[in-house]
Amino acid sequence: MLNIDLRGKRALVAGVSDDNGFGFAIAKALAEAGASVSVATWPPALNIFRNLLDRGKLDDARRLADGSLLTFERIYPLDAAFDTLSDAPQEIRENKRYKDCGDFSIDGMTAQFHTDFGDQSLDILVHSLANGPEVKKQLLDTSRNGYLTALSISSYSLVSMLSRLGPMMRRGGSVVSLSYLAGQRVIPGYGGGMSTAKGALESDTRTLAFEAGRRFGIRVNTISAGPLASRAASAIGIVETLVAYYKLNAPLPEALTATEVAFAAAFLCSSLSSGITGSTTYVDKGYNAMGMAVAMPPDFPDLTSRT
Repeated sequence: MLNIDLRGKRALVAGVSDDNGFGFAIAKALAEAGASVSVATWPPALNIFRNLLDRGKLDDARRLADGSLLTFERIYPLDAAFDTLSDAPQEIRENKRYKDCGDFSIDGMTAQFHTDFGDQSLDILVHSLANGPEVKKQLLDTSRNGYLTALSISSYSLVSMLSRLGPMMRRGGSVVSLSYLAGQRVIPGYGGGMSTAKGALESDTRTLAFEAGRRFGIRVNTISAGPLASRAASAIGIVETLVAYYKLNAPLPEALTATEVAFAAAFLCSSLSSGITGSTTYVDKGYNAMGMAVAMPPDFPDLTSRT
């Protein structure tokens, strides 16, 4: 029997602030496979997340197959918009949700991880980060700042994190990010430069697979996941519509679960996928194969006029 065995591996999952999204599900799957897991959380959500953990509000979601609870080695503050603390504007650094977090930049997280675990201490890096402040706007109506912010946080942050954490990764390590079909095809309503960011993420995955493979001996892949009605995805404004549409039109006509994406991520982080790098793996019930709609949800909105 083939099993995903990550015992003795250390993982860092960036982009976990509740129990409702892909990041948490992936962290749980990695722990189920035996990995030690740390997470990085957006500073404004950090205290809420820690309080939920401390008060046992996430215990049901944290329950592993053996009855134990998922625990995190470390929880780091991370705002992936900033490579260094000096990049953050003063009003951000002095904001009450940030000022007690220490160095919440990518540099700061990397330095603290190194202090905690030392050289050659990381095996798995999961990038579950995306943000487009103007995602509800059509691309034609997106500002330069909104467009560049979407690219900065949703795609460049992977480059920045890997350039810093790559030297700390053991050979044979794995990097996985999360993409979406809008990086390849038009998804009306998924705007604000987010489709561009996902396209860049997939392109960067191929280039980083080559560069990081030669430099660090690690693999880099991305998962193009179907829509999930998570709290984070609610910012899109049409995620429930997308879920309903996929459910009607995918070859497997059922809603995608976060666990299904997490299991694919665990496979890509394991030695069972040692020959796979530079790939975009679709986990969307097969929707990416479709070229024609089969059915439409009732009261499907007109997405062509959204601004």
